[in-house]
Amino acid sequence: MIKNQWYIVLSSKEVKKGELIGVTRFGEKLALWRDEAGKVHCISDVCCHRGASISHGKILSNGERVMCPFHGFEYDSTGRVCVIPANGRNTPVNENFKVKAYHTYELADFIWIWYGDGEPTNPPTYFEDITDDLSYSEFKEVWNVHYSRAIENQLDVVHVPFVHYNTIGRGNRTVVDGPIVKWFGDTMFYFYVFNRVDDGRPARKPEEIGLNEKSQVYLEFKFPNMWQNHIDEKIRVTAAFVPIDDEHTMIYLRFYIGFTKIRFLDKLITLMGMPFNRKILHQDKRVVETQIPKKSELRMGENLIPGDAPILEYRKKREALKNS
Repeated sequence: MIKNQWYIVLSSKEVKKGELIGVTRFGEKLALWRDEAGKVHCISDVCCHRGASISHGKILSNGERVMCPFHGFEYDSTGRVCVIPANGRNTPVNENFKVKAYHTYELADFIWIWYGDGEPTNPPTYFEDITDDLSYSEFKEVWNVHYSRAIENQLDVVHVPFVHYNTIGRGNRTVVDGPIVKWFGDTMFYFYVFNRVDDGRPARKPEEIGLNEKSQVYLEFKFPNMWQNHIDEKIRVTAAFVPIDDEHTMIYLRFYIGFTKIRFLDKLITLMGMPFNRKILHQDKRVVETQIPKKSELRMGENLIPGDAPILEYRKKREALKNS
C-alpha cells in the first residue's frame, strides 16, 4: 500500500444514518457509521478488550459513540473507550483502551479514508472535469486480485482487441502505436491510445506521433486508485479500485452522461448503458484473475513491450510513492 494517501473505500450510499457497518479495507477490519449531522466516522473493527467485531454492536448518543456487542465497551469517533460498563459508567478509563481511528472525507458520492501515519495535509480531489451536470449509474463487484493488478488492466492498451474482440475491441486493431503518456503534476497522468490494423508497418514510437493525431478519447489515472475513460465531454466511465486485501479488490464502476441536461433522462441513459459496461468489465475480470502473481511490482520477471508504457509509468511512480 502507498501510505499517506486518500483512498476511496465506499460509495456514500453504503453508509446510512443509524447503521453501523463493517468492511475490510487495506487488509484491516473497519467499522463505519454516520453521526446525527451525517459525518462519517471510521475506527478499527477489532475491540481492544477481547477482539470482538465492533460493527456488530450499535450506535449510541446520536452517533457520537458506538458500543461493542460483547461486553458493552463504548467507543467515540477517535477510537477511545469512554465507558467500560463492568467497571461502572462513571469510572475513568485508562488511555490504553483504544483502537485506531481513521480520518474520513466525503466527496463525489464516495467515502474516502486517509491511509497514513500523520494528519492529512489536504482534502482529496476527484476528477475535476466531472461536474454536477453529469448524471451517473454505478455498480460494484469484487475481483480476486490485488488492486494493483486491477488498475494495470485499465492501463493496458494492448489487450483490447483480444479480450474485448466482440465489444470495444472490434476491428482487429492489434498494432499499438505509442502510446503517449503525459503527466500532470506528481500523481496523475493521461494516456492516449493509437491502435490500428496491422498493415505491415512496425508500431510507431511516441515521438513519431504528431500531436494533431490525438483523439478526444483518452484515459486518465489518478493515484492512488482512480481511473477515467474520457470518451467525450458528456460521456465518461470511471472506476475506483478499492483495496480489500492482498488478493481481493472492490471495483466501483460509474457511467456518466450529460446529453440532455435533464437529470432523469440522463440517468435513464446511464442505466441503459450499464449492461454493456458490465459486460466489458467481466471480459477483463475473466482474464485478470488468472494472472500470476495476484500482486504486481516494478520488477517481477516480466518481458514488457513498448505498448505497456502506461503500466510501466504506473509501476515506477507507485514504487517511488511507497518508498517516499
